[in-house]
Amino acid sequence: MEVAVQRRVLRRTALVVAIGLSGFTIAIRTHAQSSARQFDGPAELPRVYVKSALADTPAPGKSVLVKNSQELAAALDKAACGDTIRLQADAEFAGNFKFPAKTCDDAHWIIVRTSADDSDLPPEGTRITPCYAGLGSLPARPDYACPSSHQAMARIIFESKGGSGPITFLQGANHYRFLGLEITRGSPGACIYNLAIFTGDTTGHHIVFDRVWMHGTAQDETTRGIILGASQHVAVVDSYFSDFHCVAITGSCVDAQTIGGGLGTRESGPYKIVNNFLEAAGEGLIFGGGAATATPGDIEIRHNHFFKPLSWREGTPGFVGGISGKPFIVKNLFELKNAQRVLLEGNLLENVWGGFSQAGFAILLTAKNQNNLCPACRVTDVTVRYDLIRHCASGFQIATGLSDAGGASSGTERISIHDVILEDIGGATYGGFGAFAQVTSMKPALRDLSIDHVTAFPPKTLFILGAPTEGEHIANFTFTNNLVGVGEQDIFPPGGGEKNCSFQPTKQTPTGVLKSCIEGPKVSHNLFMASQGGWPKENLYASNHAAAGVVRSGEGRYRLCRGKQDECKKASPAIQAGSDRRDLGADVEKVFEEIRGVE
Repeated sequence: MEVAVQRRVLRRTALVVAIGLSGFTIAIRTHAQSSARQFDGPAELPRVYVKSALADTPAPGKSVLVKNSQELAAALDKAACGDTIRLQADAEFAGNFKFPAKTCDDAHWIIVRTSADDSDLPPEGTRITPCYAGLGSLPARPDYACPSSHQAMARIIFESKGGSGPITFLQGANHYRFLGLEITRGSPGACIYNLAIFTGDTTGHHIVFDRVWMHGTAQDETTRGIILGASQHVAVVDSYFSDFHCVAITGSCVDAQTIGGGLGTRESGPYKIVNNFLEAAGEGLIFGGGAATATPGDIEIRHNHFFKPLSWREGTPGFVGGISGKPFIVKNLFELKNAQRVLLEGNLLENVWGGFSQAGFAILLTAKNQNNLCPACRVTDVTVRYDLIRHCASGFQIATGLSDAGGASSGTERISIHDVILEDIGGATYGGFGAFAQVTSMKPALRDLSIDHVTAFPPKTLFILGAPTEGEHIANFTFTNNLVGVGEQDIFPPGGGEKNCSFQPTKQTPTGVLKSCIEGPKVSHNLFMASQGGWPKENLYASNHAAAGVVRSGEGRYRLCRGKQDECKKASPAIQAGSDRRDLGADVEKVFEEIRGVE
């Protein structure tokens, strides 16, 4: 009888309530449906994904051609839902253009696009490049295909001496799609903060940036391409972001990104950031880092190329910095300080070095109550898989941390990292420590971190690991099926002297450090290269690549020798040695399949 009653209650509570809001629907699902949610290890995957195909953004209304700035401003005011505004290709539109809220819906979008034919642009699903703005190449950036550079884009430019523009979304702006546009700034010497900005407390929603080139200028300070603000259902796809940077010492800003979010008081997300070139000096992409009372969620980040030109590093040939000659402030490639249900999959992340306030970690996952303005900030349910990270000072920085003012965040929990390759971690080369990962816990405890099937060969250390002895230690840490080097020392302490659980790790075995710093560690079925031993049982050791049977045939392309047919003396001990009977380390072929076409 009791079981039957429970079943009836579950059926009743599994109802879905739909609330209409300006033409789109929010689905509220009860706890009874949580069992249908998708997980990868301890991390929950995004529950909602943004639909961004042209077929999902119909504009069946009239088409209007505009040829100058005044006509564009007027067209935005007069546009009806379903209209297409065509900006004359090769024309320049200067101003700060306001995109108002209209009563649009999913069947009636407003498309703002170049007047060039679709055949003059790369096809849908293909990343645009500056080639379509007449530039055959950009110095110090990866080459891109440009058989005949031509001006197919319309150019929207912000000429103010400061502030944000040229795209401003007014409160509640919705159902806008941008296509085939160059969005940039003028005013040499000025610090421009955001090229596109959501304003006000009313949430903007259903916005798609498709095949746009959004960029700053070579030596000026342009802080950000898009600040997401109060926004929902935003997609940035097939686009190219370049020259976002702040200048050290002499500059007006300190942190630059292509796209930033995770601030403010409104619930935000889902977001889709797929198949873009993302170049910024501070962070290629960030969520968090300021005042907030809500955490954005359901964030899909796939098939992007995160990049920093090596010419931005002081002392390199062809160095480019600010007009003052000072370098740009470089931090990391991807950073989360306030986000939940994030999928980072199939990306190429390359080039980051130490200096200024950070030490060249490629990926930073740390809930941060920035300046004691975000006690609700959290980093939870993050999945990092099938990514290639290369040319970095160190790999991951994963932590819970206090704000600069001493306040705690809501914590870092449920992180799943698997099938990731780290290539060319170089502490001395890139001005950092040379670690695979820094894993530290303050308050609240770092919890539920899983690292599985990773390939990495750091030069200095495998882990910078620790927690205050009087604090909350790391809980539920899993490190399995990995193919890794340990560098000069298996584990280094993060500092703090005797007050840290990993104090004097050279006098402790790795197993001793794990027991001192972690509640319930699970470390098994790994192959450690150059280790002095002392890890828990069910792990393997090899003195070097040859002894491990590891062959490198290209950047990030590692394979295991399988015997005489591979011209090696014996098969690698890592073959089918995983707890799941897979080879140890990342699934290299799967990683390269996922990042095909990213570079």
